Amino acid sequence: MPRPTEQTAVGPPDGGQERQGDGEARRRGGRAGATGGTRRRRGRAEPFTEDGGATSSSRAEKGEPPRDPVEQARAICLRLLTGTPRTRSQLADALRKREIPDEAAEEVLSRFEEVGLINDSAFAEAWVESRHHGRGLARRALARELRTKGVDSTLIDAAVSRLDSEQEEETARELVARKLRATRGLDRDKRLRRLAGMLARKGYPEGMALRVVRQALEEEGEDTEFLGEDGF
Repeated sequence: MPRPTEQTAVGPPDGGQERQGDGEARRRGGRAGATGGTRRRRGRAEPFTEDGGATSSSRAEKGEPPRDPVEQARAICLRLLTGTPRTRSQLADALRKREIPDEAAEEVLSRFEEVGLINDSAFAEAWVESRHHGRGLARRALARELRTKGVDSTLIDAAVSRLDSEQEEETARELVARKLRATRGLDRDKRLRRLAGMLARKGYPEGMALRVVRQALEEEGEDTEFLGEDGF
C-alpha cells in the first residue's frame, strides 16, 4: 500500500483549501461592505442646529444663502413654546444665545406678543396658581421665582396679590400637618425649628411660620409657652 503523502495526511479533503479561500474572500468582502456602508451613511448625514435647520457650514457647501434671521428666530421661539409657556425675557435670552440679531429678535417677539403667543401676565398668574397649590410656595417665594424668569415687577405684584394672607396661612397649616408626624420623637425646640424652617424656605413670613407651628404643637399637647422665642 502506498504511504500517504504529507499533503494527503494533513490537507483538507474534497477541495477544502478552495472553500477556505472562498470563506476568507467572503469575510474580506463583508468587511469591505461594512466600511463602504459607513462611508455612504456619513455621506448622507448633515449637521443640524437645535431649531431643525441646517448649519451655516452645510448651507455654504451647498451654495445656499444664509437662513433669514427672522425666519430662524420664529422657528426657535415656536419650538421653545411647544408645550411649555415661556416669558418674553426667556425667549429673548434664547435668541441672544443663538446669535440672532437684535432687530430680528425684537420683530418676532413683538409679533408673538400681539397674537398672544407670549403673555407674561397670564404666565405669572398661572405660575402662582400652580406653584402655590402644587408646592405650597408663599407669595415671597413666588415673586422671587418670577423675577428670575424676567417678569416685570408690576405683573408680579398683580399675580401674587391674588393670594391673600388667609389663604397663605391655610396652606401653611396644611404643610405643617403633613410634616408633623415625621418630627415626632424629637424634642420640642427642634420640632419647632424644623417645621418653621420648612415654611421659611417656602417663603412664609417668620411670624406666621412660628404661629402656625406652635398652634400645631399645642394641639398635640406640647407646652410651647417659652418655645422658640428667639426665632429660627
